[in-house]
Amino acid sequence: MSPTAWDFQNHLMAILNGARQSGQSYIDVESGNLHQQVGGYAKSNHKMPVCCEVMKKMMRFGDSVVSETANGQDSTLTIRYTVQATSTR
Repeated sequence: MSPTAWDFQNHLMAILNGARQSGQSYIDVESGNLHQQVGGYAKSNHKMPVCCEVMKKMMRFGDSVVSETANGQDSTLTIRYTVQATSTR
C-alpha cells in the first residue's frame, strides 16, 4: 500500500521528537530518506510529491529549506527543522 500524507507526517513528527529528546538544536531531513523510511521508493508508485508537500507544510518559524530543485518535489529536498530540547523540570 502506498504511504499517505498522514504516514509522512507521523514519521516526520517522530524524527523531530527524537531530535528534541536527544538535545539537538536542529535536524536536517531529506525527502528521499523520509520517503524510504516510510514506504520505500517504488518508481512506479512513489509518493514523493506528497512527501515534499508534508515536509513543507510542517515548517515553522525558524525552519529553512537547505536544498531544493526547481520543481521542489524530488528526493533531494532538504529542510532544516529547528527543535528545542525538552525540559527536564
